[in-house]
Amino acid sequence: MRSLLSFIRGIGALLIIVANVIFWCVPLVLFAFLKFIVPVAPIRNLCTSVINTIAFLWAAVNNFCIRLYLPVKWDVTLPAGLERNKNYLVISNHSSWIDVVALQMVFNSTIPFFRFFLKSVLIWVPVLGLAWWALDYPFMKRYSKEYLLKHPEHKGRDLDSTRMACEKYARTPVSIMNFPEGTRFTPAKHAKQNSPYTNLLKPKAGGVGYVLSAMGGSIDSILNVTLVYPASQPKLWHFLQGKITRITIHVEKIPVTKELLGDYTGDEKYRTEFQRRFNELWKGKDELIEKLRGGTDAQSSD
Repeated sequence: MRSLLSFIRGIGALLIIVANVIFWCVPLVLFAFLKFIVPVAPIRNLCTSVINTIAFLWAAVNNFCIRLYLPVKWDVTLPAGLERNKNYLVISNHSSWIDVVALQMVFNSTIPFFRFFLKSVLIWVPVLGLAWWALDYPFMKRYSKEYLLKHPEHKGRDLDSTRMACEKYARTPVSIMNFPEGTRFTPAKHAKQNSPYTNLLKPKAGGVGYVLSAMGGSIDSILNVTLVYPASQPKLWHFLQGKITRITIHVEKIPVTKELLGDYTGDEKYRTEFQRRFNELWKGKDELIEKLRGGTDAQSSD
């Protein structure tokens, strides 16, 4: 009987989330299309403002429904002084599809709406590609080391693309979201990497370095987020069923000092030092996860 009730709760939560997406997606796509076809700056700026408001309301309704419907205890530690009119670079460990939901729960009314760096091919995804474009998500084309060896003239273009993508945020406060691990944590990935961390995969500092190089002093602070679940591999379905009853979120505000700014692509000394600092940051995050978990890794019930 308990399993049946959990299943019904999960289906109900899923239907609520899908209905909320459909409800807000319709006006978002309409204003996105208007922004696309009208090449007049004031109208495009107005459309961008409306689209940002729609995104905020979508997340706000989502958060309200989750708080009302699911029995999750949100154990949140936030630094003082967060504002919606400043620019932030948000970095976090990545354990589950729940992560984005948890981050929106904490930050939606506290800092500007998130933007993720997306692969350039994703702009062609039906409906979502247009929505991401309308929300000014940066679409990036990255070059592999092998490609750059054959085409050295393209070296540095990925950083130029990042700069161009970030220029649109000069007039609008933004939160750039980055998961430095690049993928969700699993024991198999952890073992394959031979990760030196207990609870984390090896971080890739390049994405953070590119944003800091591109946006320079316009980033007010880095928000270092540590997400901790009762299990090392929390499942979204278990979350929707109400089986994950506690989520701990610790946020540290890191000032953007001159030591963190530089040319990540062209300055090897800066890049090496930046990677060293980032690995130390990740080591501290790993130790914090262990502390917040109390040294245990209790699994959620099935």
